[in-house]
Amino acid sequence: MSPVPEPIFCYVTDRRAIGATPDSLPAESIALRLDRLRDSIRRAAAAGIGWIQIREKDLDARSLVDLARFAVREARQNHALVMVNDRLDVAIGAGASGVHLGENSLPVEVVSEWRRSNERMDFRIGVSCHSLESARSAEKGGADYIFFGPVFATPSKAAFGAAQGIERLREVCAAVSIPVLAIGGIKPGNARACLDAGAAGIAAIRFFQDAQNSAELAAQLKTIKRRQ
Repeated sequence: MSPVPEPIFCYVTDRRAIGATPDSLPAESIALRLDRLRDSIRRAAAAGIGWIQIREKDLDARSLVDLARFAVREARQNHALVMVNDRLDVAIGAGASGVHLGENSLPVEVVSEWRRSNERMDFRIGVSCHSLESARSAEKGGADYIFFGPVFATPSKAAFGAAQGIERLREVCAAVSIPVLAIGGIKPGNARACLDAGAAGIAAIRFFQDAQNSAELAAQLKTIKRRQ
């Protein structure tokens, strides 16, 4: 019997959600938020998070490249991968492992063609999907993996509509041959259900970002893995 693959854990960054309430955000400097985010990235990598997605859409290019390079350095020390949300140019400049494309990003076919033309087959391409049709289209276009969600209700994904639910996640996982990572409202208590539905892993912001230390986060990941 083949061994069960290790689940993929992907930390999606959001510096605005770290240790602050909405009322306190305007008073905090950009530098302070970035310092907190670097600490969070360091904890996540040390805890065994295998993928880190830099998703700081409002940062200027210089700051985004610097942040991505920091994440790449931390990730390499812990055998992790770094993907940059939306910005192919930043992913390339920072030496990241890949790019993650949203609905308003470059078409996956364009990035896939760039990869072939530049012989960068080790460069991963991910796509966020919110329907079975978009998942199939992403796979056909050359994506290596997809995020599917929101699986559960969560404020950060409210703009994408109602929660999709476990059964829709199961349907998508069965319909494509590339890895599917569940996203949206993922918590320690429901992560296992996503894996049982066929997801190759989970992606989350607060689940990974709110951990107080690497040991606490590593223990949570170990519990999820143990139930395979």
